[in-house]
Amino acid sequence: MRAHYLQHAPFEGLGSIEAWLVYAGYAISSTRLFNNEKLPEVENLDLLVILGGPMSVNDEREYPWLVREKQFIKNVVRTGKPVLGICLGAQLIANAMGSNVFRHSAKEIGWFPIEAIQSERSVFQLPAAVIVFHWHSETFDLPTGAVQIAKSKACDQQAFQIGTHVIGLQFHLETTPALAQALVEHCEDELVEGEYIQSKTKILSTAQEQYSSINCLMGSVLEYLQTQSASPCLPANAVEMSPARPK
Repeated sequence: MRAHYLQHAPFEGLGSIEAWLVYAGYAISSTRLFNNEKLPEVENLDLLVILGGPMSVNDEREYPWLVREKQFIKNVVRTGKPVLGICLGAQLIANAMGSNVFRHSAKEIGWFPIEAIQSERSVFQLPAAVIVFHWHSETFDLPTGAVQIAKSKACDQQAFQIGTHVIGLQFHLETTPALAQALVEHCEDELVEGEYIQSKTKILSTAQEQYSSINCLMGSVLEYLQTQSASPCLPANAVEMSPARPK
């Protein structure tokens, strides 16, 4: 099996996703779009992960590779292969499938709760409420045919699912202490006063237990995409968790 990821900035990597993919037996390849690398043939991958990045999906003049990236994402979605989008990655899926992405009224940066949205349709079930890591300033319209699966007080669109094979997450479940440190170092100018913006100290003082909790949930999302079923994970303040492992 081959997992391929699209990377938009050198400081935003796979985080906890890498260990899960290795344990699950995937060969891992990547396209570093910031280096203008070539995209793979769709038939040569079994799972696509689209990472975050500091740019907007609308910055096509500054980053012309966004045009071909969106078409590539659309092509992969149409095949029915598993696709996971994180933050910018989720926005790219939404935009590739015809939805608008635009500046939100408030930035959301730091550790804030999300709330799961119950649905009668068969979707991945997030915990009813869980604290996750955010770093975003834009939002999007829900793609046609998608099901919204999470929201937050700051931003209504937090997660969606298309069929059983595509999940978009506005937040970062893959975050490790090293990834959080890298984001702060490269994007510290965004840490201004705001209702939903935490300080550098607050972000970096988060306990390891919280990272373990979201990494566990990330493992469950990946397992769902791989098998369309997943073991439940609870918030760190409910029970101490270890990172999920594929069956």
